[in-house]
Amino acid sequence: MATKKIKRGFRKARLIVYKETSHNPIDNLWAVSGSFLGIASIGLLQELFHQTDNQDILFLIGAFGATSVLLFGATNSPLAQPRNLIFGSLLSAVIGVTVYKLFYMEAYIWLSPALAVSLSILAMLYTKTLHPPGGAIALISNIGSEEIKGMGYFYVVNPVFTGIAILFVVALLFNNISKNRIYPYREVKIRKMSYLEKLAFWKQPDPEKSDRY
Repeated sequence: MATKKIKRGFRKARLIVYKETSHNPIDNLWAVSGSFLGIASIGLLQELFHQTDNQDILFLIGAFGATSVLLFGATNSPLAQPRNLIFGSLLSAVIGVTVYKLFYMEAYIWLSPALAVSLSILAMLYTKTLHPPGGAIALISNIGSEEIKGMGYFYVVNPVFTGIAILFVVALLFNNISKNRIYPYREVKIRKMSYLEKLAFWKQPDPEKSDRY
């Protein structure tokens, strides 16, 4: 009897492990390709505007790596949707720069980074625009290079706005090519929609193609 229970428990454990670790190779390829195109597109701007006396890659910041994970690896996540992506990122950038200007002190170098991240999280929660890379965007404005710190509120425009705009456009154009993906996410029957219908995310879905009916 005990042996049967052990075997049954072992089979259940194997099933759980399989479900948690199984993956779709095709979907993984879309995630890898999309993230590559998104980051490469931003990097091309650096190539176009690079100056020999400027070693900072101001168009590419670390937060965009996390943004790419959401946009191409978890397209259905509420945290990856345009409202969260755009407003969460910009709000965090504004808060990060403001906190740096008001609270940065050499004697307490830890203060402004901690305030920037925590206040940006609070603001995103209140505005329902939670976007995890927003915390990194706020942090970078306080611990980045002297050139980044010296940008002031222009940091909100570039690299933050330019970067998220490029990533959004790439996510919109690339993700929707796949028959198994739709971005921004809506409760619709994806396979019944054309590419152009998927791109027109601002329109109400056809009742025959909506999962709500």
